[in-house]
Amino acid sequence: MAINQNHLFDDLDGVKCAIVEKNCKPERAEFLRKLLTYNHYTVVVVKSPPPKAAAPATPDAPPPPAPPETFTVGVTDVTFNATNAIFGRLLHAPGGHIVTLKYWQQKEKVAHDEIPYFEKGNTW
Repeated sequence: MAINQNHLFDDLDGVKCAIVEKNCKPERAEFLRKLLTYNHYTVVVVKSPPPKAAAPATPDAPPPPAPPETFTVGVTDVTFNATNAIFGRLLHAPGGHIVTLKYWQQKEKVAHDEIPYFEKGNTW
């Protein structure tokens, strides 16, 4: 059982894993798998169970659309915490650059090394 919601554990395919992300789309799961494998983590990706469907309001109502296929991504290193890895600058993207939050969120295609605020020097 996790101490808090920022460090979740679960059994994925019978292996105790630290959960990296739940209910992610196939493209996101593949991105995370490649990135974490590059950083020497053993990655486990399993299909997420479908959400519980609400009962139709009337018997004549059409059935709800099928839920999208989602995945749960985990790593076998139970000490892994995505927040600590990103802000601690512990992950590297292919090419050697440090993974930034924008790269992790896939808002940037290429990871750029940013100078941390505490190393920029005082401006006052």
